[in-house]
Amino acid sequence: MKSNLTLIGMPGAGKSTIGIILAKNLSLGFLDTDILIQINQQKSLQQILDESDHLRLRAIEASEILKLNISGHVIATGGSAAYSEPAMTHLQGLSTIVFLEVSFAEINRRIRNFATRGIAKAAHQTFQELFDERQVLYKKYAELTLSCDGLDQEEVALEIARLLGTSCTGERVVGK
Repeated sequence: MKSNLTLIGMPGAGKSTIGIILAKNLSLGFLDTDILIQINQQKSLQQILDESDHLRLRAIEASEILKLNISGHVIATGGSAAYSEPAMTHLQGLSTIVFLEVSFAEINRRIRNFATRGIAKAAHQTFQELFDERQVLYKKYAELTLSCDGLDQEEVALEIARLLGTSCTGERVVGK
């Protein structure tokens, strides 16, 4: 079994929060690639977008992911990680990839700061168009897809652990 777990999905799907809960429950480390980008670039995601464009942010994100050489971690990716085939192939090699699937209506309800959140999208692109475009990519790379509508973050973390056949202590469940 791969020693890392990578969470992919839309901004607002809960990757960071669920990742922290999973890491705690499974006794793993936690890495958020958005925070990694901000630390290494010394800028917020929105500043990077304001100074360049969505393609630059995606390139930085791919570069940071390709540098990862870790084990025993839950990795929360930025929402646009799935645009980079090399980055996703790298993640597939070192982790089990879980797509946190959340409906457009629910994502729209959760995201209040769409214009300032640092979401890598083309200037002309609507949030619905971005959502539709990314769903295809998330499904392409996911080894496990979990529908998260109607579940709170603790429930999602517990369900992921159950589906992976581990208890909340990180031990393999007998017979799984």
